[in-house]
Amino acid sequence: MAVAKTVFGKTPEGKEVELYTITNKNGMSAEVITFGAILKSLYVPDKKGKVKDVVLGYDKLWMYLKNGCFFGATVGPSANRIGGGCYVVDGKKVQLPVNDHKLNNLHSDKDKGFHKRLWKAEAGKNSVTFTLSKKDKDLGPGNATFSVTYTLTDANELKIAYHATSDKKTLINMTNHSYFNLQGPESMSMEETVLTINASKFTETDRALIPTGKFIDVDGTPMDFRKPKKIGRDIGKIEYKPLKICGGYDHNYVIDGWNGKKKLIAVAEEKKSGRKMEVYSDLPGVQFYAGNFIAENIGKEGYKNCRRKGFCLETQYYPDTPNHEEFPQAFFGAGKDYDTTTIYKFSW
Repeated sequence: MAVAKTVFGKTPEGKEVELYTITNKNGMSAEVITFGAILKSLYVPDKKGKVKDVVLGYDKLWMYLKNGCFFGATVGPSANRIGGGCYVVDGKKVQLPVNDHKLNNLHSDKDKGFHKRLWKAEAGKNSVTFTLSKKDKDLGPGNATFSVTYTLTDANELKIAYHATSDKKTLINMTNHSYFNLQGPESMSMEETVLTINASKFTETDRALIPTGKFIDVDGTPMDFRKPKKIGRDIGKIEYKPLKICGGYDHNYVIDGWNGKKKLIAVAEEKKSGRKMEVYSDLPGVQFYAGNFIAENIGKEGYKNCRRKGFCLETQYYPDTPNHEEFPQAFFGAGKDYDTTTIYKFSW
């Protein structure tokens, strides 16, 4: 195992952005940067031993300074949508930026969220830990400290461990927003990827993609991924209202048998390359997003980023969770630390 550090570039303020490369004994490597605690690249061999980068993103720092699609981003302090951009904690209203169609909050803040901040980094034997602090009333209550640790194991696991403390009760619901294409950057579509999600229900939303509080059974619908199915098989069935609203898959799946412990929640397999990815999480939900609105631009190695080139499996508490008492809650701080781990495990 090895961790190497280089300089990836400088911010407009002249601050250096560091890039760390973690390598295991099997030819896998992960590149992470201090800007946004972003997973820049994830190199995985195929069944013939050919190594490709399986996450979407960019080759240059200036592109991540924009990054409207949140490629590889550590999203925080709260991922996904909050209805009206507000919630109540301990009887006090918290107002977040209304940045999603002038209706809701999405991913905390598109310009001031954690994915646009410079984190501090410390390398371990096979890991890198990023830390970031925020002050009270900065995207929510509390003077708080956050950490994200990326670990690459010889079992071909990329572990992402999150930890946070706050002196006030506050909403913390972080995620990693990587888009996966298991063929590599030259592939223009991930719709042939075979996906399994261990969820019998998903959260119904209104037209603004805010949960209604109702859980819908996937049985007999295009949303059913309990058995392996190509992502593209049913994605065009827009006569089904939940798909029509989102232009494809962009839904929170309710993990079966959630008990707060790590378990296998999803499997993605690309038959041509032989690459397989298992996803483990201790969280109650996962947002399956099929890249319906990826903006066209130049991505890695000069290849184009485009609609449905990559898919996301964003582990999380449910969207708008503080406004639904019936949902598992994501309030932490004042003696209750935030701790969660997601694992992406690969084979080929």
